[in-house]
Amino acid sequence: MNIYMWSGPRNLSTALMRSFENRNDTKVWDEPLYAYYLNQTKKNHPLRNKIIDKYETNINTLIKLIIKKTKDKEIFYQKHMTHHILDKTELEWIENGKNCFLIRNPKDVLLSYIKKSDLTNANDIGYPMQIKLFNILKDKGVIPIVINVDNLSSHPKKVLTLLCKKLNIPFTNKMLKWPKGKRDTDGIWEEIWYHNVKSSTNFKKLKKSKERVPKKYKEIYNQCLDIFNELNCYDISNGI
Repeated sequence: MNIYMWSGPRNLSTALMRSFENRNDTKVWDEPLYAYYLNQTKKNHPLRNKIIDKYETNINTLIKLIIKKTKDKEIFYQKHMTHHILDKTELEWIENGKNCFLIRNPKDVLLSYIKKSDLTNANDIGYPMQIKLFNILKDKGVIPIVINVDNLSSHPKKVLTLLCKKLNIPFTNKMLKWPKGKRDTDGIWEEIWYHNVKSSTNFKKLKKSKERVPKKYKEIYNQCLDIFNELNCYDISNGI
């Protein structure tokens, strides 16, 4: 089974990847399309040239690897960033896996993101592409799985049990705790972005920031909030 976990930045996506990697039946892939995205957009992210030099940038080669079938009972968990998908990126391949959407209130994402990166538009934090991918699947009659990270951080066992049930895989307590430190499976960008998750061993309840969204980001925030609210209606943990 191939699982495509679609997220934006600052969304507990690496912690959830740790959770799945700690299963005995799962291998993981950290942001398969990052080098492709950097190579195509020319964006000046930290370690940009090193990432492009180290990882595959050809989209056709990447798609073949992403949809590659696994052995029986083996799970191939892929942590995808929605902003790594470009308007020109071919998307038929997403139907070859189980698509899940990891969402977080954009205020929390935005305030975390701007501490380390410039924010120019909503695409930088992935919300517009997230709803586009969701609607592509929905229009084909598939309602993707949606996980609100606040609920995941507050009730990890309940949410992970629900997620596994939706994926038709057994839940295991191994998903609740993992060893501290970096992984060979981490992208080299871990030295920039993974400080907190490398010191973690489990899910911690996310704290709500008391800061206000700076005025210059209000338009971006409002656009993302509308998308978040639409997706949040499908959150698997509604009602727990």
